[in-house]
Amino acid sequence: MRKIIASIDMGSNSLKLVVGEFLRNKLNILAVAEESSIGIQFGKVINKEEVVVALKKVFAKAEDMIGLPIKKVVASIPSQNATLEISEGKTTITNEDRCVKSIDIVRAMQAASYNKIKQDDELACIIPIGFKIDEERVLLNPINENAEKLEVKTLLITVPKKNVHSLIDCIEKIGVEVIDIAPTSLGDYACFQNSSLKNDIGAIINIGQDTTTVSVFNKGIILNTAVIELGGRNLDNDIAYVYKLTLSDARHVKEKLGLAHNRLANPENKMEVTNKQGEIIKVDQYEVSSIINSRLEEILKLVKKQINLLTKKEIHYIMITGGVTEMSDFALLIEEIFGHHAKIASVAELGARDNKYSASVGLMKYYENKLQLRKKEFSIFSLEEQEELSGYGRKVNFSEDSILGKLFGYFFDN
Repeated sequence: MRKIIASIDMGSNSLKLVVGEFLRNKLNILAVAEESSIGIQFGKVINKEEVVVALKKVFAKAEDMIGLPIKKVVASIPSQNATLEISEGKTTITNEDRCVKSIDIVRAMQAASYNKIKQDDELACIIPIGFKIDEERVLLNPINENAEKLEVKTLLITVPKKNVHSLIDCIEKIGVEVIDIAPTSLGDYACFQNSSLKNDIGAIINIGQDTTTVSVFNKGIILNTAVIELGGRNLDNDIAYVYKLTLSDARHVKEKLGLAHNRLANPENKMEVTNKQGEIIKVDQYEVSSIINSRLEEILKLVKKQINLLTKKEIHYIMITGGVTEMSDFALLIEEIFGHHAKIASVAELGARDNKYSASVGLMKYYENKLQLRKKEFSIFSLEEQEELSGYGRKVNFSEDSILGKLFGYFFDN
């Protein structure tokens, strides 16, 4: 079976849908589509009708590239007001072989989440940190191990239901099933994960359109996360205010003329633009870049402060992603604020080599890692569809109305 997965990152600036195939543990991008996300602000749906229209457009673009309808997707969810909690659960192995099966993992993880979720929250992720069998042997993956008892240590990530349900409702309205959800932070980490990150403590920063997310990881496990309500849109607002431009004209000036740092900006590099009063004015690169530089410096200093609030442990790496980081001379600003401790992350997959796709690409890797725990293969396309592209079973629910419970069947059905 070909392992093909689709993921969508529903940001405030754009919807980013990516389809990829895992071949020999390497992700190959099959399609990338993007559409302006009208109807979403600060990661929240403010107009469902507009979001549904945008979703139809972005799925249509990707389906035209592949030639097949996309009916299953992994979706990102906002990290605002997320709560992280370490929990433990245990179960007795009851099958005749006394061998750990997928259903035993589900039961242990169910026990870890029992009575831990507030009424207004949704269990977005339950991440196994480690397993113990028969109270002595510690394993990362106990599948097919002989045991009488199974214990699991997990990380529970909960978010307000209102942050999640509205996004999923919009996707389901266009006939697409959400097979998993995860905060963008987990997608970003999975996108850039390597052997060095797995063994160190560090921070992943995503500068989005409306917000900047700061997440601290310890050996691959997220320790804490926070959201700063500043992002790329503030750059547009600043330019629009200074030159009395519309937001669309300000964005055009930023993209055509602006640099993230003014050190190498050329005051002789100018462009003409018409302001709101109908006057034709000239703006130069140095002045525009100084406006951008000032706002980005503010954001990064707040990020630096937030990292210190999230952890007192020594940080070994800081990786910064998001579409803003693609701006010229962004590295100069990072070095000025963080020294050599930070760097711009870089999406390596051909076809999606832009940091605005880091969460989308990472969500597919995150999902594939969960499948590997189950030792299961999965594709969003049937065998017949896979053949066309080339030339589920009983579910175990955490609760009847739990989103995560509905998703678990994809990993842990017998």
